[in-house]
Amino acid sequence: MTPRVRALVAETVGAAGLLAAVVGSGIMATRLTDDVGVQLLANALASVAALGVLIACLAPLSGAHFNPAVSLAQAVRGDLPWRDLPGYVVAQVLGACLGTVLADLMYDLPAVEASRTARGGVGQWLGEVLATAGLLMVVGFVARGGRERQAPLLVAGWILAAYWFTSSTSFANPAVTLARTLSDTFAGIAPADAPGFVLAQLVGVAVGLALMALVAAPRAATTFEAPDPEPAHPRPDRRDHPQEPS
Repeated sequence: MTPRVRALVAETVGAAGLLAAVVGSGIMATRLTDDVGVQLLANALASVAALGVLIACLAPLSGAHFNPAVSLAQAVRGDLPWRDLPGYVVAQVLGACLGTVLADLMYDLPAVEASRTARGGVGQWLGEVLATAGLLMVVGFVARGGRERQAPLLVAGWILAAYWFTSSTSFANPAVTLARTLSDTFAGIAPADAPGFVLAQLVGVAVGLALMALVAAPRAATTFEAPDPEPAHPRPDRRDHPQEPS
């Protein structure tokens, strides 16, 4: 298996695992409690825990994007070849849809059922712009600041926070948005509302890239390179330079 194929498989598996956690934990939460706040907390904790683990495990293979918005931003910044972008996006969307179907089947629900959960309006779109722009800034600082080992914690931390402070509960991912239209459960989004979310996420990509261009140093400037040591001066040969008489 070539490195490119391994990367696409990793993106598919990662997106599937993420959506299985997002949708599955939402179903479990609604079956355990009627308290919406507790449901959201359970959904958020399970989702970000899965996200952190998946990033840690799959980042060496594909960069662990699981998100067309992240892949697009990485291509714009030159961290992902443009020729690889279409394959990443297809793998992410397919994986996300697969994960949603698996979550529904685990709980004996229809494999595909259009969501009836309305999520729309300027406030929620603004929440998606903010959630996506913030995510891309975190990813950008991880990539450009030599913090790759901290990526699972930092990315998961941002998503956990955005679950609670954004009006949209932070989808921040076009693949996630499309896949969640397929499940009429706690984590779903009505198909009619998905385009508005995706458009807001693309605006978030533009905002995040613009902010990174303003505040982040270029990659070369973030890597310290020790200067070449000065050439050592050879010790004089006593035969060529006889000691002067005292």
